[in-house]
Amino acid sequence: MSETEEPLREKTSTGRQTLYALPRLGTSIVLGIESWALLTLYTSGYGLAPLLAGFAIAMGYLTIATAQFLLGWFSDAKYTKLGRRKPYIIIFAPLLGISIIFLLLPSLILPDLNDKNALFLWMLVWDIIFRASYAVTTPYQAWMAELFEVDERPKVSQLQNTFNWIGNGTMAIFTLIILTTYARALETDVTTSPPIEYLLPVIIFGVLVVLLFYLIAFLVPTEPHFKIEISLKESLKATVKNKNFMLIVLMIGISGFGWSMMVTGMLKYTQDALHLGTLEYVIVAVVLLLCIFIFLYFWRSRIQKKGKKATLLLVFLLAVCFFPITLLALIPMESYLILGIIFMMGIAAILGGWFLFPYIVYADVAEDDEKTTGELKAGIYAGFPSIILNIFQAVGAILIGALFELPDIVVGTGDPFTLGLLIFGPICSIILLVSYFYTKKYVTLDFEWEK
Repeated sequence: MSETEEPLREKTSTGRQTLYALPRLGTSIVLGIESWALLTLYTSGYGLAPLLAGFAIAMGYLTIATAQFLLGWFSDAKYTKLGRRKPYIIIFAPLLGISIIFLLLPSLILPDLNDKNALFLWMLVWDIIFRASYAVTTPYQAWMAELFEVDERPKVSQLQNTFNWIGNGTMAIFTLIILTTYARALETDVTTSPPIEYLLPVIIFGVLVVLLFYLIAFLVPTEPHFKIEISLKESLKATVKNKNFMLIVLMIGISGFGWSMMVTGMLKYTQDALHLGTLEYVIVAVVLLLCIFIFLYFWRSRIQKKGKKATLLLVFLLAVCFFPITLLALIPMESYLILGIIFMMGIAAILGGWFLFPYIVYADVAEDDEKTTGELKAGIYAGFPSIILNIFQAVGAILIGALFELPDIVVGTGDPFTLGLLIFGPICSIILLVSYFYTKKYVTLDFEWEK
């Protein structure tokens, strides 16, 4: 195709769509462990102060805020023989795999895990590297707008989220059963060597991330040459002037504040407040995995029938009503298994809906802009939201760390746990109530040209 011809997206097969979606399996595992379990591993296991762990996680969020924006922006700049996105995937995927291994296995290098200053610096440095390299997902995600037509994107997003949730199910089984068992052993003796059932999966997860990204880098054909003639500076200015996009970015930031707090605290809640045992964790993990697939199909179908905005508003309302469930840990029970099952079912239903949206919305907004300007700036539209989103998430990480420093309480004859584990759910609910009213009044997610 000559550069003067208008590039066209071609209809793609389910096989091509599935191949493109596959890397989400690896990224969901490693990001899920980092988001769900890092705070628990370093605080409950290694004994690091929650406020320090929260600060390290916050710095990771601020790092990715910059890195995702820059990788998206720069990947728009030059079309190479490998296209715009593949070079960044090839460079950054190995860093992502290496960083998750070192982040979860500090004992491989650190000589004294009782040295909390060294442990804090280790967590801080490797979480920053992890988050910076996770920005590889921005050029990868920007690729969607160039490879797939608008009516294919909900299906592609569902496939991505199917792999996301297979990964999350794998991650949940690993964290709820293996990582928490190791964390309990560390509570007794922080020098406990990681058992093979912990060590081997961590290494496999790191390798899997690299392998799946390289698979698409070499097997998915390079995208058509969508010309971008304006400079990076002008591209950024045009993006910022897109009013609806900026309103969407703020909505994602406000929501991300609440989502990040829930995702970061949910494992610690089940471990410390609900006191689930190993067998109970297995049951909860299976329930989570089954519910994930049910609700992915449900939310995709609802988007296609009711539209994106109406569906997203329902997700927010469900979260607002459900998240105060954390208060139920105040009720003495012989077993909290039923509460744990209900908690995980609700989390799967709500987050399964929310996680469908960014993939679709960024690509749709980029195409909406293309119809006005004639240029598809998919990279900057996929990367720019990370600035606001991760700033809000960083604040959320610091707040959750501060909440978990609150005094302990005792319910019935159970072990003590921090008051913060009770109140972080209602706080998330209030934040998402703000997101609901803001989105309802200001945000456009369904465009006329889609019809």
